[in-house]
Amino acid sequence: MADLNALAESVIKGDRNTAAQLTQKALDEGAKPKDVLEKGLIAGMAVVGKRFKANEVYVPEVLIAARAMKAGMAILEPKLKATGVQPVGRVVLGTVKGDLHDIGKNLVGMMLQGAGFEVIDIGTDVAADKFVESIKKSGAKIVAMSALLTTTMPQMPEVIKAIKGAGLNVRTMIGGAPVTQAYASEIGADGYAADAASAADLALVLNK
Repeated sequence: MADLNALAESVIKGDRNTAAQLTQKALDEGAKPKDVLEKGLIAGMAVVGKRFKANEVYVPEVLIAARAMKAGMAILEPKLKATGVQPVGRVVLGTVKGDLHDIGKNLVGMMLQGAGFEVIDIGTDVAADKFVESIKKSGAKIVAMSALLTTTMPQMPEVIKAIKGAGLNVRTMIGGAPVTQAYASEIGADGYAADAASAADLALVLNK
């Protein structure tokens, strides 16, 4: 029986070589790709997410763990596709127009992947129409927006307006240093997350 606990542990430790080796080994031993994903890679990332939320680990550790998870995913992805395993959902992710910050956005992307989502990362300085275009193209049901500057926050309601104007039925979530739950309510966003781990939890709720 493949040792998926050891795989989860390698993600937690951020050991990408071991994560890749153990992913391959688990598949060679006949483990189901879905189990390798959920009980190995996602389970490991979930622990990192919890520790990050509790301030027991910080951004560098999360980035290292995410890199280890990606090393495993690179081996696993073709097998998941071949067995028809679907992601839990799709999320379009971007930093709004005028804002070039991407560390927070990238962390959110990693946490979302760690929760089993397919993430369409459209980068930074993203105009409202590009969000709309990406939703149409990908069929995503959730849009996650980030703003790190008070001056770029007003772009968020513009994106929500554009999405509604295009008649798209998607849930919107926002985050970033100056953003608050009160602001989310004010602009009609479906949710607000204070950090990357909370963003993944929120996406799972909005995805239902």
